[in-house]
Amino acid sequence: MAAQSRLSVLSKHLLDGLHPGCDRVVIGGSAIGTAAASSSTDAPTSTATKTLSWCIVGAGAIGGFVGAELARSGQDVTLLARTGHLKAMQQKKGIVVEASNGSEMLVPIRAVGTMDEVGKVDVVVITLKAHQILPVLDDLPKLFHDETVVMTMQNGLPWWYFVGHGGQFEGRALESVDPNGQILRAIDTKRIVGCIPYPAAHLRAPGEVTHTEGRLLPLGELDGKITPRVQTISAIFEKAGFKAPILDSIRTNLWVKLLGNLCFNPLGALAHSTLDVMATFPPSVDLVRSAMEEAVAIAKALGITLPITVEKRIQGAARVGKHKPSTLQDIELGKSTEVDALIVAVVEIAGLTGTPAPTIRTLSACMQLLNKTVEDNKVAIRAFKL
Repeated sequence: MAAQSRLSVLSKHLLDGLHPGCDRVVIGGSAIGTAAASSSTDAPTSTATKTLSWCIVGAGAIGGFVGAELARSGQDVTLLARTGHLKAMQQKKGIVVEASNGSEMLVPIRAVGTMDEVGKVDVVVITLKAHQILPVLDDLPKLFHDETVVMTMQNGLPWWYFVGHGGQFEGRALESVDPNGQILRAIDTKRIVGCIPYPAAHLRAPGEVTHTEGRLLPLGELDGKITPRVQTISAIFEKAGFKAPILDSIRTNLWVKLLGNLCFNPLGALAHSTLDVMATFPPSVDLVRSAMEEAVAIAKALGITLPITVEKRIQGAARVGKHKPSTLQDIELGKSTEVDALIVAVVEIAGLTGTPAPTIRTLSACMQLLNKTVEDNKVAIRAFKL
């Protein structure tokens, strides 16, 4: 599939409001190897897949769902979790997954609380929120052998954003998500493969995940090359039932998703509102449009032209329906949010590029204040019917 075709297919499903899909990409058969590979965008036609060892670091809703699907397809998966969620999975000897059609099953899977219990694995999937990485950074190397891949599966802009970016910001750390470049120094960037998670899921109870919609997990190397390791991972995801196109511009597609996240996540948490309302209520649509237009300008200042219009992005969000953004779910549970990766990092880049972003800056300040209220007072904030 040609590069532009991969971009347009992904964009089509975003503007249609459909998470689950792109044309099936049949690739794989190669062993996990080094990042050196052909620059060709044509994928091999072999459908063979390998069994790899995986550790899902931060196996909450998305991590638990992805890990469960991988385990069901025959992969060797360990979930790394904590507190009551971990205890529940250990008692059940697995994780309960409720599918989008309402059916559910207990998926047998190993769950542990420390990296010492895991050992070295082939693929480390980081589904932690950005602010949760630093506390576990010293222990992560316990999971690495010489060719271990580190896959980031997070919302917002990642700490590695400027690695392989080129230009004046090449190799720069994003201070808002990686203060003083600690993560950038600790994890060899040659290990990293990026992945953009589109599935919507939530923890309905400890040890139990509800998958609402979406099976799209586009992924790619930071330099856009089509490597044996990214082909293998994509093929494994496809076998597990996901749509996993290989992207030759991971950053472009990060911005496509971020275009919605940086607006709807803070606004949803602040107003306790769902996507269907935020994307159709005229006053909120005006605010969202303004923020998105600023984000398009920021991306353009980095040399990125987004393959989707602001209006189509808003329409696509409206079609998703009555969905609570993850930040709203966190606020309702009294948890810290992903504010740094979702919007503070965008403000940082606006400053670096000298791009005006008054709407985004306002949303960011309000969201940071809300996050501070939850953290400082250890409170959950919910809306109750009278």
